[in-house]
Amino acid sequence: MELTGAVCLVTGGSSGIGRAVALRLARSGAQVVALGRDRDALDEVARATSGYGVVADLAAPGEVERAAEEALRLAGRVDLLVNNAGEGWAGRFSEMNPLRAEELIRTNLSAPIRLTRSLLPAMLERRKGHVVNVSSIAGHVGVRDEAVYAATKAALIAFTESLRYELAGSGVGASVVSPGTVRTAFFERRGRPYDRSFPRPIDADQVARAVLRAVRRDKAEVFAPRWMAFPAWLRGSWPGLYRAMAGRWG
Repeated sequence: MELTGAVCLVTGGSSGIGRAVALRLARSGAQVVALGRDRDALDEVARATSGYGVVADLAAPGEVERAAEEALRLAGRVDLLVNNAGEGWAGRFSEMNPLRAEELIRTNLSAPIRLTRSLLPAMLERRKGHVVNVSSIAGHVGVRDEAVYAATKAALIAFTESLRYELAGSGVGASVVSPGTVRTAFFERRGRPYDRSFPRPIDADQVARAVLRAVRRDKAEVFAPRWMAFPAWLRGSWPGLYRAMAGRWG
């Protein structure tokens, strides 16, 4: 899809990957609506992109639909939806607060599905648009101590692939971007810093470039960095080998 002149809604747009995506889109000539929870940070992104900021907590009741309506009020339409907002939690699943698990599911999975449902019909009517869901390598392979997070990301991959089949020939695309470890505040917010020596974290801008590549080339799936496709392939091709390796090295 051509990005020049496109109206793009980016969730989680106040920081990290979302902010990097918003800046990249603006530099490509797109009109950006950034959605997030931090008003001051959103105002900064809006100034940097000459766009708009919408404050919303996507885990709160009614906020997804209200945010979609506000974005349409400000920009008139949405051509590209980037579902990037996400939360994490690290620790044993048996010790996880059930309410925290529900919050992860609402933010990481329910919100992208509902936001897509709100904005997709108009894209189909115009026969133009694209939906990008930002997942994670955890959705392909599973990660110890991140059971609920990995489950939401795996479901997001399945949702995107299924939606892409439905949208074939409609003029509307759907892509999933699966990053590895990214250098953002995500790990501080989840309550446990990233303490592994491998893989090394990448910059958020590398993920942003992957998002734009997925849209411009109508790619079904893009990994960031690209070599992250290997563990996903290994898990699918030789699951026994992968599980043995993951059991030993995590």
